[in-house]
Amino acid sequence: PCLSRAQGLVEGLWEVTAVRDYFRVMLGRGSIYADVCRQQGFIGAHFGIDQDLTIFLGDDQREFNQQVRPIYLGAFPEKSKGSAGLSCGFLWTISKGIQVGDIVLSPNGQGRYFVGEVTGDYRFVAGNEQPHQRPVSWHEELVDRSDMSESLRNSAGSIGTVSNVSKYRDELEQLIKGE
Repeated sequence: PCLSRAQGLVEGLWEVTAVRDYFRVMLGRGSIYADVCRQQGFIGAHFGIDQDLTIFLGDDQREFNQQVRPIYLGAFPEKSKGSAGLSCGFLWTISKGIQVGDIVLSPNGQGRYFVGEVTGDYRFVAGNEQPHQRPVSWHEELVDRSDMSESLRNSAGSIGTVSNVSKYRDELEQLIKGE
């Protein structure tokens, strides 16, 4: 009985202290897929890999990279191993690293960011321009880039498909609430 109470207490503390992360996710070069992703309720990526990655999606990003890098390099033989590693890392983050409940901000290509909450696990949608997907519940309100602090604008504008912007959690929560 004492053990189960302790477990309950620990589980209860986890629920109270669990903190969601915030990610800026580019939805295609120049945000070309941002509107479609918002309308259809997902974030996604492609990276030239046209196969379901479920069997590779363990908790170890390095293992994922080792398994998926050859597939990526098969599609893009001119790319370096370093470039392949970065692309596979972004793909793992979108597919597995971002957790259900995390918040994503995706530029709409017009100086504003769509904001949504990831609501489900990885899915592969064959034939889609962004086949590696995560379901997202998008908020109605957008966040203006001009309302962000300079440091958040720099982080959110960093090169790459995914950027963890969780260190700006407090500012982001205020912007999302419209404060």
